[in-house]
Amino acid sequence: PLLFSSRKRVSSCHAFTGVKNGGMKKKTKPSTQRSESLSRRSLFKGATAGIIGSGLAGCTGKFAITGNVSGSKTGEKRGVRKGRINQSVVSWCFADHWSVKETCEQAVKLGCKSVELIATEHWPELKKHDLTCAIATLPVEGPPFVKGFNNPKYHDMLLEVTKKTIDDSADFGCPNVIAFTGYAEKFSLEEGAGNCVEGFKKVAGYAEKKGVTVCLEMLNSRDDSDPNKGHPGYQGDHIDYCMDILNAVGSPRVKLLFDVYHVQIMDGDVIRRIRECGDMIGHVHTAGNPGRGELDDEQEINYPPIMKALLEIKYKGFVGQEFIPTRNPELGLAEAVELCDV
Repeated sequence: PLLFSSRKRVSSCHAFTGVKNGGMKKKTKPSTQRSESLSRRSLFKGATAGIIGSGLAGCTGKFAITGNVSGSKTGEKRGVRKGRINQSVVSWCFADHWSVKETCEQAVKLGCKSVELIATEHWPELKKHDLTCAIATLPVEGPPFVKGFNNPKYHDMLLEVTKKTIDDSADFGCPNVIAFTGYAEKFSLEEGAGNCVEGFKKVAGYAEKKGVTVCLEMLNSRDDSDPNKGHPGYQGDHIDYCMDILNAVGSPRVKLLFDVYHVQIMDGDVIRRIRECGDMIGHVHTAGNPGRGELDDEQEINYPPIMKALLEIKYKGFVGQEFIPTRNPELGLAEAVELCDV
């Protein structure tokens, strides 16, 4: 049987090793396939998209809300200046505020290089603005994180849509395709992990051939306040669990989607985990916690040191801004982009 390291461990994303019997117990709520509505569902449908970490204090409030979106009092342009972090705008977060064209315009204005998790039908619009799609979503009915590789009956469907998306991504220049464990349903942690390894191994060779990376996203199962903020029942809800699956697959084209917001809620110790996961990180997402709002001084995650940790491990991928705006989206995005531009 497939063995994996204990989810109670705070240690790290090490190689896929064994665990003593009874070492992992699920404490989250029972699995559910309830409707994941709101903007994320509408984006993904068809063909689209807390333990507090040691030393993670609130953001400094460096970017005060002045209402001046275009720049400072001197008319200075806002957005990326240093450019050491490749930044991307996650489309579903802003779908209630902007059209695809407007989202592209905002990304370009702030110096972002990508609009991500957006249907392939919109990729020509991205190309018009000289943008890429940093990570592609899967063309499935409903939220793609519900039916994942932990259930063998979904493997044929997932292999088909994942390979199709890999083809589209390779043609367009999109470096990554998203993937999920899925909701636990009837599967134990051991069974789910084994099924995921089996499924990812089936697609790994194809991804390697096409030069596209499949990124497994860890999601939090703790926040049940909103279907866009947490996913009770999702099986891959800890970094160690996901990393053990990826290490067992052993492919340079099957990596981790490190979502800082979700990691902070479930595991914390964000910077240490970034260092431990190292080059197994294929993509990164941001959001404020609690609430999945802006990256401001109303939340607890200190993003500049986290971005510096990514530079420290020589991360060359994208950081997608995936927060849900609670105020002026243009201003909130400008603040987030500047905060992460270390």
